[in-house]
Amino acid sequence: MIQERTLPKFEATAATISKEDGLMLYEDMVLGRFFEDKCAEMYYRGKMFGFVHLYNGQEAVSTGVIRAMRRDEDFVASTYRDHVHALSAGVPAREVMAELFGKATGCSKGRGGSMHLFSAEHNLLGGYAFVAEGIPVATGAAFQSRYRRDALGDPKADQVTACFFGDGACNNGQFYECLNMAALWKLPILYVVENNKWAIGMAHERATSEPEIYKKASVFGLKGVEVDGMDVLAVREAALEAVERARAGEGPTLIEALTYRFRGHSLADPDELRSKEEKDFWHARDPIARLGAHLLEHNLVRQEELDEIEKRIRQEIEEAVEFAESSPEPDPSELRRYIFAED
Repeated sequence: MIQERTLPKFEATAATISKEDGLMLYEDMVLGRFFEDKCAEMYYRGKMFGFVHLYNGQEAVSTGVIRAMRRDEDFVASTYRDHVHALSAGVPAREVMAELFGKATGCSKGRGGSMHLFSAEHNLLGGYAFVAEGIPVATGAAFQSRYRRDALGDPKADQVTACFFGDGACNNGQFYECLNMAALWKLPILYVVENNKWAIGMAHERATSEPEIYKKASVFGLKGVEVDGMDVLAVREAALEAVERARAGEGPTLIEALTYRFRGHSLADPDELRSKEEKDFWHARDPIARLGAHLLEHNLVRQEELDEIEKRIRQEIEEAVEFAESSPEPDPSELRRYIFAED
């Protein structure tokens, strides 16, 4: 028997969208899904090593939030499930794939691997393997934006930070400490909880005294919202409002996106703890299929246009694999490079 919280009921979003934005969101989510599918293939073929945590099913959260922000200007902090966040932030698929292959052409020069993607060029603050580790980093990024604008008088310092983490991180002290600081200083940050119901093998409802995470925002006097994390239009609507508030100096927002990972915790996880009933419920809410159906139903696109996007993305990912496979390994002579900042 699934607990009631695991089967939320949402009304269809009333959000409207243009054809251009609809196609952009669809392409971004398809890129994330196809990239992760290819990662699974490469992992089982022995091309990738270590822990690889895939994002299948949660694409609406990454796309809905990050594509509501300014690419290459605003900041993004991720977790160990960071591939798709990096792609949404604009890191080229070939650089992400090369990093997963441990190659020198990867976005972290082959030093980070799956859980530690980083790109200064795209303001991707990193993937973090320790649970809740990225929350203080993101809070610091938001603080520097506020400090540069208020203390140093820089009118261009209006960047917003998006900080992603899972439901398990919300039982960590860093979460509460940073929410407190962000509320006190009205920091321009979105704390985005990707509540996929499971912290590895621990069901969310069994691990916290208040399962509805967004309600915890009220303790710190900041805005908290719950959103259907399988509906990219609903996520985007909540993100646009939160970004506007943050950029206007009105402080942080805690967004709890109710979502679901379609695969196990990692590719090493046999995924035997979750029931078939639960999986079937969430698979029926596939965010990519839902957006495609919405665009077709409202006569915004033709099926041929969606098919063309998928064809183009598959080609892009095949090229990314070719790039990764042909790229050089990091030179052993540079073992200690990138430990410190370079001029």
